[in-house]
Amino acid sequence: MISLSKILQNIDLLESIDSQISINSIITDNRLAVKNDLFVAIRGVATDSHQYIKDAINKGVSAIICEYIPDDCPKDFTYILVENSREILGQLASNYYDNPSSKLKLIGVTGTNGKTTVATLLKNLFANLGYKTALISTIQNVIGEEIIPSTHTTPDPVSLNALLAKMVEKDCEYCFMEVSSHAVDQNRIGGLTFTGGIFTNITHDHLDYHKTFDNYLKAKKKFFDNLPSSAFALTNKDDRNGLVMLQNTKASKYTYSLKSISDFKGKIIESDLTGLLLEIDGTQAWYGLSGDFNAYNLLAVYGTAFILVIDKEKIIETLTKTRGAKGRFEIVRSETGVLGVIDYAHTPDAIKNVLETINKVRSRNEVLTTVIGCGGDRDKEKRPIMGDIASMLSDKVIFTSDNPRTEDPETILAEMKAGVKAQNFKKILKITNREEAIQVAVSQAKKGDIILLAGKGHEDYQEVNGVKTHFDDFEKLKQAFENIS
Repeated sequence: MISLSKILQNIDLLESIDSQISINSIITDNRLAVKNDLFVAIRGVATDSHQYIKDAINKGVSAIICEYIPDDCPKDFTYILVENSREILGQLASNYYDNPSSKLKLIGVTGTNGKTTVATLLKNLFANLGYKTALISTIQNVIGEEIIPSTHTTPDPVSLNALLAKMVEKDCEYCFMEVSSHAVDQNRIGGLTFTGGIFTNITHDHLDYHKTFDNYLKAKKKFFDNLPSSAFALTNKDDRNGLVMLQNTKASKYTYSLKSISDFKGKIIESDLTGLLLEIDGTQAWYGLSGDFNAYNLLAVYGTAFILVIDKEKIIETLTKTRGAKGRFEIVRSETGVLGVIDYAHTPDAIKNVLETINKVRSRNEVLTTVIGCGGDRDKEKRPIMGDIASMLSDKVIFTSDNPRTEDPETILAEMKAGVKAQNFKKILKITNREEAIQVAVSQAKKGDIILLAGKGHEDYQEVNGVKTHFDDFEKLKQAFENIS
């Protein structure tokens, strides 16, 4: 039990109250309410939980934080009126868990592509350097060696601070965290103390939520605007919006690049599907990740480590042995000599990067087949763009289901095909069932051919009409390979 007065530290209240009450936990879902909880009512996009205040009171909560008191609620109760309950939830949660983010070094990674790879590489690198580390990512949350399943790229404020508190309890020194644009816009990271922030890139994505690219850009930038002067801000200078992130930040500013002068400069010497010979700040080394996009990821990781550790030789030596995230340019080979590549690429820029990487290093004597879909109930504008890119940069393309969610898969595939140029129509095959699409791609492949499975990466499920069933591209591809070997 924690005093309400402690939870309300640094919170602007619309009126003073008697805060000498003990609180069991903070909740935002009235269905989970039990005796002595603090219920925070939030105005959401789809619903306003102020309508559930009376139910929470009936279940025994000790106090309510809200923006207004509904007419049907009892007047004789402890209400804490605030201007915007969503905005303060992060600070409330941070106070409840005794501000855990200030007790370790919390590094946030944001951008359209590369967040998971950069955060995972940093977690693994610092663990290999001898530090106790933690990770909050799309794939999983990790505290030392303990793996906790992930449900969101960035958890809600209460869950997030609970995770951070557990990291502090386990003596973690560093936490590397993906910071999504949704999390910034919804104040899920409010109240956290960041040691640093990293920007990877920004391209067309999430416009179903943000509506305009400008809104999406501002959400990313807000993260850097709010960094304290004690923190660092590291940005990709080659991205056309990279320096925008640094415009108003109070943090110490750093840049990385392949094409321009920067604090952390890289140069690709050699590249193939097994990795990169990359020069970083004048030192050449071989890294087990492929493609220009991974060169940028490695530079972001190196720059961060250098800022925090400042031991160039040790960082590079350890980074060459550090592996990235599952489902990010993951290679699978068949006994018959077919090469499979599994990647999470689900944006136009990401699929373009992956296909250009493959095309740069292949001989062109082999056939490159891309199996790709687009998620349902998500940004529809990118579907024809992705269909165009995939058909333009592949020899064959199979349009198939990703996670259709509540949409008709056939509609999604038709919208993808609408972007395909006439000269590429002959490359296209439509197979709605993803498992069947993978089997057909494998059955048509010969020795030396390449199959790219794009869009799902680490995901081990497929969601159709709100129902999730087990589906793992890696497993399905291996099974298909075994069936023809």
